[in-house]
Order: sequence, then C-alpha cells, then structure tokens
Amino acid sequence: MFSIARLRMPHHHHHFPHLLLASIFQDITLKDQSSMGGFDMESLVDATAGAIGSLASTTILYPLDTCKTKYQAELRTPNLRKYRNLSDVLWEAISKRQILSLFQGLGTKNLQSFVSSFIYFYGYSFFRRTYIERSGYKSIGTKANLLIAAAAGACTVAITQPLDTAASRMQTSDFGKSKGLWKTLSEETWGEAFDGLGISILLTINPAIQYTAFDQLKQRLLAGQIGNPQSLSALNAFLLGAVSKCAATCLTYPAIRCKVMIQAAESDEDINEDPEVRSRKTVSGALHAIWNKEGFLGFFKGLRAQILKTVLSSALLLMIKEKITKSTWVLFLGIRRFLFLSRSRIKSS
Repeated sequence: MFSIARLRMPHHHHHFPHLLLASIFQDITLKDQSSMGGFDMESLVDATAGAIGSLASTTILYPLDTCKTKYQAELRTPNLRKYRNLSDVLWEAISKRQILSLFQGLGTKNLQSFVSSFIYFYGYSFFRRTYIERSGYKSIGTKANLLIAAAAGACTVAITQPLDTAASRMQTSDFGKSKGLWKTLSEETWGEAFDGLGISILLTINPAIQYTAFDQLKQRLLAGQIGNPQSLSALNAFLLGAVSKCAATCLTYPAIRCKVMIQAAESDEDINEDPEVRSRKTVSGALHAIWNKEGFLGFFKGLRAQILKTVLSSALLLMIKEKITKSTWVLFLGIRRFLFLSRSRIKSS
C-alpha cells in the first residue's frame, strides 16, 4: 500500500495544534503497511500519537495560550489599555489570586483537539482514498496532497467549531467567571456557537503557505551547500520548518486576531465602555474596530506571543510524539493480536 506523509492541519488555532513541523516536508514514501478496517495501521498510530502529543503540549502551554488570547482579544485605544503587554495578563491573575483561572477552558480545548485529530485523520483518509480511486494514480503529488489536507481541515473545522468558540469564550472570560462547556453553549444560539467559522476555514490554508515557504527555503539552502546534497539534516529541517511556520503565521495573523475578537467573551466592563462591542462579531466589524482604535499595527498586536506559542507547541509536540509513537505501536499491535485470537476462538468453537 502506498502512503504519503500526512499533513497535520494546525487546529488552533493557534489553530490546529496537531500540525507537526516534520510531517509537512517529508517526501512521498512507499511502505508496506498493515491494514486495519480499511485504514492503514501506520496512519492510525500516527493520528493517535499525534492526538496524545497534542493534549500534552496544549496542557503544558495553556497558561501562555490564555494570556496570549486575552491580550489579543482586548481592543481599546492605547491610553485606556488594561494590558500593556503579555505579562500584565499574568500579573492580573496573580494579584486576583486566580492562578488556576489561567487554565479556564482547558478541558474544552483538549476535547476539541482530540476530536479534531481523529475527524481530520478519517477525513484525510477518506479524501485520499477517493482521490486515488477516481484518478487511477497509485500515489499523490504534493499539490493534490495539500488540497486534500485543506479539504479535511475545512470539514474538521466545520464540525468542531462550537467547541473552539466555547474554549475561546472561556479563555477570554474575566478571571474566576468562566462558565462550563454546557452552560457556555446552551446560553448561545446556533449561529453564535459557529462564530468565526469563515475565518477558521480560511486559516486551513496555513499549511499550504507553510509548505510553499519551506520548499522555497529548502531549495535555496540545498543549492548553496557544497556537493549539492538532496536532503536536509534533521536540525536544518526543523529550523526551516519553524521559520516557514512563522512566515505562515505572520501572513495570516490579521485573520487570527479577528477570529479571537469575534469569539471572545463580552465583559460587562467592555459593554459599558463601548456600546458597539457587539458589532465586532463580524469579520468586517472586527477589522473596522481594530483600524479605528489601534491603527495598522493593531492587526499585528500579540504576534510575538502567537509565534512563541506556535514554535514551543510544535517543538513540544514533535518531542512528545517521538517518545510515545513506539508505545502506541505496541498497544495497537496488542489490541489487533487480541482481536485476531478472539476471532480464531469464536470460529473454532
């Protein structure tokens, strides 16, 4: 069976945490894979290890993510700002004795991350299988793979958007005033639960931008090396992956900031100070509000924090996934052997 290196769409936002830097630039490989229920075992192990790694990295970096999201969500003129920089959000939590509130919405974020990993995996497998059957090709080219990955990402986003919106609402609530998942969703209309869906779908092009940037950088780097080598070292590959991820984040950052603002919880303070706060719940409204209050630089407010979180998350995810992939293989092979033996016993009886 043919396999192609899987492109993990970044969920997180911030946006799709199970995107692995390493997987975006691996070449098409031919491998002998064990099939399990129509899906190849290697992909399922990869998806499971990626999902577990994503949960671990999301949990470890969650306080940073909460500070970043609250900082991005604040929209005020410079002289009225509550948060001058990222550390102000942290100091607010400490001064109010609400350190644990830095983890508000973590359960929902992890649920979204885990569910997304598997919806994406099954969506990707389905689109890939359909493409191979319809086209008659035995393997998939890079452009087709990017399109399939974007389609799988768009389907994943459409299904998990209410969880993403709820997690953002919880993160941006005033410290100590965050509601649970069910209460957050039940207080909203269906339309509000899907706030930011258009931007989330737009952000599924992030890996395509990342891949293009990576490919261009890789060609220039290899061309400049002595002896004209055909592949990068692991360190160079990781560094180029990080640089291309940063480039993709910078290009799509205004959309990321708008998405956070559209999904943010409305505090009483904001509503009292700015009666137009509800008009920001559309893309045009959010763009207009940023331009009016913060000017052009407002579109990039919080960019450094976003890049820091993205790079740390990718590095942690790669490290954790590397450690748990072998254990996941052992677990799946054990389950398969158990099912096979159980089937054999049923047949013999």
